[in-house]
Amino acid sequence: MTDTIETTTEFRPKFDEKGLLTAVCLDAGTRDVLMVAFMNVDALAKTRETGFAYFWSRSRQSLWKKGETSGHVLTVKDILVDCDQDCLVLVCDPAGPACHTNAPTCFYRRLTDDGLEMIG
Repeated sequence: MTDTIETTTEFRPKFDEKGLLTAVCLDAGTRDVLMVAFMNVDALAKTRETGFAYFWSRSRQSLWKKGETSGHVLTVKDILVDCDQDCLVLVCDPAGPACHTNAPTCFYRRLTDDGLEMIG
C-alpha cells in the first residue's frame, strides 16, 4: 500500500507557488489564535532549529523572527500539520503581546452586520 499525503508519517510540506505555507499561531495555554503568518523553507527550518517562530515577510521580502525588535517572541512548543501538509499550526508560549498593535492577539475585532466590533 502506498502512503498518500493524508496517511503518510513522512513530513512533505506543500509550499504554494510563491514558496510559502500558512502558519497559524496558537497560545499553548489558552488555545487562542495569536496571529497568522507565512513560512518559507528557511523560516520553517530556523523555527525547528531554534524553537522560536520565524516567518517570511511578504512585504519586506525577508526572513524575520517574531519579536526580534519588541522582545515578544513566540517559543514554539509543538507544530501541527494539516491533512494535505499546506498549513501549519504553531502552538506557542508568547513572551508578550502577539500583535504589533500590542494587543494580546491579532484577532481583537469581530465582524458584525454594522462593521467591526472590538472584543476582549
